[in-house]
Amino acid sequence: MSSSLPPRGHRLFRLAIRWVVFLGIVYLGVIVVFSSLESSLVFQPSSPAESWLDPADPRTQDVFFDSASTRLHGWWLPPSRPTDGAVLVAHGNGGNVSHRGRMATDLKRALGCGVLLFEYPGYGKSSGSPSETGCYAAGEVGYRWLTDEVKIPANRIVLLGESLGGGSAVELATRFDHRALVLVYTFTSLPAAAKFHYPWLPTHTLMRTRFDNLSKIGRCPRPIFLAHGTADRVIPFQHAEQLFAVANEPKELLRMEGFGHNDLLGEAFYDPLARFLETHAP
Repeated sequence: MSSSLPPRGHRLFRLAIRWVVFLGIVYLGVIVVFSSLESSLVFQPSSPAESWLDPADPRTQDVFFDSASTRLHGWWLPPSRPTDGAVLVAHGNGGNVSHRGRMATDLKRALGCGVLLFEYPGYGKSSGSPSETGCYAAGEVGYRWLTDEVKIPANRIVLLGESLGGGSAVELATRFDHRALVLVYTFTSLPAAAKFHYPWLPTHTLMRTRFDNLSKIGRCPRPIFLAHGTADRVIPFQHAEQLFAVANEPKELLRMEGFGHNDLLGEAFYDPLARFLETHAP
C-alpha cells in the first residue's frame, strides 16, 4: 500500500525552506525597526528640564545663534584677548552643553584661550531637530560667530570634536581655516561604529546618517591631534588608528591607556594637547 506522505527528505527540505523564509522575514523586520529608530539611537539630546548643570566657570556666557529657521544655543568662555584664540567644541551625541562645562574650564586653563561650546538643533536650549546636516550647519554658525562677532582670527581657532562631534569638526576642517583639528574618541564613520555593536546588520548600506570622517580627514590641511582610550567599548581604539593613518602631517595619536569612552580626560589629555599645539600650531 503506497503512502500519500512525501519522502522524508522532501519533508525536511520543505521545512528548511519555511524556516529560511520565516527567518528572512524576521530579519527584514528587524532592519525596518532599526531603520525607523536610527535618529533616536544616534542623537540623544537632553533638554534643560531633563538635565541642566551650572557652568563650572562663572564667567561662562549664554550665547545664541541663528541658523536658517533654527535658534541655536551655546556657552562662551571668553579669552583675555581675541588674539589668544579659541577652541570650538562639537560635543558628543548625548546630553547638552551644560554637561561639558568642566571640559571648557580645563581647555581654557590648559591652552589659555577662549572656549565656545555649541549645541546641535534639538539639544539643550536649541530649537529644531537633530540631523547630520544640522550638526554641520551648527558648527559653521558657531565658527562664523567666533570670526565675525568676537573677531577671533581664523588661524587661532582650534576645532575640537568629541565622539559624534568629530564629524562636525572634521567637516569644518575641510572647509574653513583653523589652527588645528583635535579629535577625541571619534569614529571613522558612523556606520562603522554601529557595525561594532550590530555586526549582523548591513549598517554601511542601511544607515542614512554617515559622518564619514575617514573619507574627509585627508583633506584637513592643518595639524591633527587624536586622542582615544584603549578601553573604549563604544568606539574601539582601532578607529583612531585608522584615522591617524590617513591624516596629514603634522599629527599625533595620544593612546590613553585604560580610558573608557565616558571617562574624564584630565591632565593625561590636556598636557599632551598643549605641548602639541605649542610645537606644531603656535
